[in-house]
Amino acid sequence: MRKKRSQLNTYDDSVRDLFAALLSLKNIDEIERFLKDLCTPQEIKALAERWRVCRLLDLEELSYREINQLTGASVATIGRVARFLRTEPHRGYQLVLQRMRRKSPTQTKE
Repeated sequence: MRKKRSQLNTYDDSVRDLFAALLSLKNIDEIERFLKDLCTPQEIKALAERWRVCRLLDLEELSYREINQLTGASVATIGRVARFLRTEPHRGYQLVLQRMRRKSPTQTKE
């Protein structure tokens, strides 16, 4: 069954509203509090796992198998993160990695 255009717009509006809510958070404590209310512990763990995989892939030193052994992330998850990190049009991982590098130029990679 196909969704009506108005249902798609409602979904888009609620997703953008979530993005705006995230943007309103001012520090790590606020983000933690919001995510603990919004997500299950497993969902937060899954997000953190993907971010750790991203950081390890960015080092370009480890194989997928080594990253799997370090993180417990599936090879499929590692492959998906790698694809979005390097080739997909959103470039969200790259954006955040670059900003984190600028914010902490003396901090070494993981």
